[in-house]
Amino acid sequence: MRIQSTGAFPIKSGEKKRVFSSIADLGHRLEAAKYVIDPVTLQVVYLAARMQKPIIVEGPPGCGKTALAQAIAAAGDTVVERLQCYEGINEEKAIGKFDSALQKLFLETQADHLQRDWDAIRGTLHTLDFFVQGPLLRSLLCEKPCVLLIDEVDKVDEGFEALLLEILSEWQISIPKLGTIKHTTIPFVLLTSNEVRRLGDPLRRRSFYLRVEFPTVTREAEILQVRSTTTNATLRRVIAGLAHALRGWQMEKPVSIAEMLELAQALEILGLDDITPEMRDILLPLVAKTESDRKRLLLRDGFASLVYDSHRYAQEVAEDLPETDISGCRQIAS
Repeated sequence: MRIQSTGAFPIKSGEKKRVFSSIADLGHRLEAAKYVIDPVTLQVVYLAARMQKPIIVEGPPGCGKTALAQAIAAAGDTVVERLQCYEGINEEKAIGKFDSALQKLFLETQADHLQRDWDAIRGTLHTLDFFVQGPLLRSLLCEKPCVLLIDEVDKVDEGFEALLLEILSEWQISIPKLGTIKHTTIPFVLLTSNEVRRLGDPLRRRSFYLRVEFPTVTREAEILQVRSTTTNATLRRVIAGLAHALRGWQMEKPVSIAEMLELAQALEILGLDDITPEMRDILLPLVAKTESDRKRLLLRDGFASLVYDSHRYAQEVAEDLPETDISGCRQIAS
């Protein structure tokens, strides 16, 4: 959903800052983006937008960290520039590199002028016109402020963290042969971490911090209410109960929020309005994604006990979930 606004994030350097008009405004925009947010996270996101501060969002895989970046982008009517981190990632992947083939083609077209205008031609070769931009550079040069998602930053080494510090401190990038590229706009920066490695203190000092865990049964039921197409409220509560039961089993790969949304969609497609022990073989491919997890759920009465727990947890969820309050933030049980 594209939401028209007078501006969501700080805009070009030297111009008057424009942010969400209030916490309530941000809350309403996130609700329109179908994102269920708690009051603390809402306030931290609002402050980060106003103060141009990055946010480190740390927690287990699958608990909705990436979805927060996507929702903020939707709320601000902008795009996400995503840098997917991995072990061994280098500056070329993050910032970009010169297009040597394009440079060579340009030189061929200027063959008659090389001796006379070499200095000018060489200078032209080392400009942004011949540079393939990576997500970090694109985020600083966006005409309209974007959301910069630095995903799974815990997989990079300390050297790469140092590279990020220049961007997050000065909103600029130093590139050999190009010099220092200053920002056109300042992005809203979200760094996610699955805690593979502890992030360095300098990066933490420059950022706000949010700790994210898997949702409670009540909150997951509300997420299903907002984001799934399932109209059966009882089934939504049972699915939320199943998610809680599965995560309580300490599985090798705990089910994510996105996987439970897919499960709701699958049950709807199959025309099923409940979860029973007899559905084990149908549901295993959707919730058990490793051999060890599959074997555990195939144990005698293993899946049946999960189904029992799912219905028990579902009974803890109120039949009428809370409505949105005037702040635009859903009141969710902690």
